[in-house]
Amino acid sequence: MSKVCPVTGKGPLSGNNRSHSLRATRRRWNTNLQPRTVIIDGKEVRIRMSARAYRSLKKQYKDR
Repeated sequence: MSKVCPVTGKGPLSGNNRSHSLRATRRRWNTNLQPRTVIIDGKEVRIRMSARAYRSLKKQYKDR
C-alpha cells in the first residue's frame, strides 16, 4: 500500500535519529494518511488522504 497522499502528492521523508551521543541512524517520517469519504464528480469515494489535506479541503468548502 502506497504511503503517498493522492490529493497533495506528499510522501514519506527521511532523516536521522539522533541519540544523546549524537550517533545517527536512518529513520523515516510517514505521512499521516487517514481513510476518508470524499465526493468526487458527484460520487462518494473512499480514499486514504493526509490529515492536513483533509483539513484544507474541509476549510475550503466550509462556506458552500
